[in-house]
Amino acid sequence: MSASTPRHSDLIYELEEKPPFSQTLMGAVTHLLAIFVPMVTPALIVGGALGLAPETTAYLVSMAMIASGVGTWLQVHRYGPIGSGLLSIQSVNFSFVTVMIALGSAMGKEGLGEDQILSTLLGVSFVGGFLVMGSSFVLPYLRRVITPTVSGVVVLMIGLSLIKVGIVDFGGGFAAIERGTFGHLENLGLGLLVLCVIIAFNCSRNPLLRMSGIAIGLLVGYAVALMLGKVDFSPLQNLPLVTVPVPFKYGFTFDLYAFLLAGTIYLLSVLEAVGDITATAMVSHQPIQGPDYQKRLCGGVLADGLVSVIASALGSLPLTTFAQNNGVIQMTGVASRHVGKVIALILVLLGLFPLVGRFFTTIPAPVMGGAMTIMFSMIAIAGGRIIISHGFSRRESLIVATSLGLGLGVSYDPNLFRVLPDGIYMLVENPICVGGITAIIMNLVLPASRRARARQQSGTVTDEADLPLSSVSNDRTTP
Repeated sequence: MSASTPRHSDLIYELEEKPPFSQTLMGAVTHLLAIFVPMVTPALIVGGALGLAPETTAYLVSMAMIASGVGTWLQVHRYGPIGSGLLSIQSVNFSFVTVMIALGSAMGKEGLGEDQILSTLLGVSFVGGFLVMGSSFVLPYLRRVITPTVSGVVVLMIGLSLIKVGIVDFGGGFAAIERGTFGHLENLGLGLLVLCVIIAFNCSRNPLLRMSGIAIGLLVGYAVALMLGKVDFSPLQNLPLVTVPVPFKYGFTFDLYAFLLAGTIYLLSVLEAVGDITATAMVSHQPIQGPDYQKRLCGGVLADGLVSVIASALGSLPLTTFAQNNGVIQMTGVASRHVGKVIALILVLLGLFPLVGRFFTTIPAPVMGGAMTIMFSMIAIAGGRIIISHGFSRRESLIVATSLGLGLGVSYDPNLFRVLPDGIYMLVENPICVGGITAIIMNLVLPASRRARARQQSGTVTDEADLPLSSVSNDRTTP
């Protein structure tokens, strides 16, 4: 269908439509701009914290891109039971950064060398991926647990948590905080410039301009930052021309204690993946209930686990479905999974040529922050839409309010539950985990009326107590 064809949705290209090559390429670049820095940053953070050699860190970054490309290809193609069949982009899971640094630092203090540390971390990640794969087969039996309300809370918490990342970059990033330049006029000006350009282009009725809004905003911001001397090209120095993947390059070691900690984070990533895939289905105008949704959910989580296994074997940190791209879909109006195929190919090529990929890391933090702030906010809005899509009863309002309150409370002060044992604390310091677990527990504990359960099964509203709050009429004679 042509981009100019009238439609009753806000999508320019829907899931199965194939945009012209030029627009496909533009859509792919827009998604890459949204995920590239977050994709390579975890490896850079872990490499710096553990004192890894520059060539080792560069290898981890390259493998992250290649693994992300392979994973994205599996997700969008949907081979049999593997993949969501949506525009689901795979990227490095930020949730593992803290645990990898903690485990690696502890091993370093015990006198283990670089190869031994990476051998253990990647070995544990390799086995942990099978946990996620196994969990995909029990998801159909968890329909009473993972309801639209629970999924919506998780997506909402993902968006709200990411907004903090966007705002920090908007003000100049963590480097600016250390230098004391956070929130300076130059940083705020760059962030606002990018934000305004994106908004202006997304208000356009021209589909191509709307699709290009994020990319153009980033390019304009980058050009201005370059003129202001705020672009650092040092990351481009001393990089190999080509990086060749070597399976288990650092060996394979398994440690039970490290596995228990990493395994817990893997199980948390399943909850995040469910939220991300639900949000992608929502913004792609696909059902978020029923058999087709369940197949997409199981296939997406299965692909998540399989890709983490592949990534760990290649030498990358574990991967997951990225939430950022849901914001890109909403902003550009492009939900075509065929764009994901181009994204996958570009990621693999960039992984083979690290100089090209590392160029994206030179984008200044305020420029990225201006784009991320609006994209992450759109993710939060998608979560809200999921919550209210099947009615917002008084019971659901209690679940959402409690989950949101505790989740945001932890984001404001992660030390809230510091009194708990370390293994549990690593979970409850994550606002997404706290919000999601609270929603699951309350969904199981708070009783639902028979009519509410009937409504969930049939998709209809049968009881005023379970009506959306905005739909309750004062006319008691209304049936």
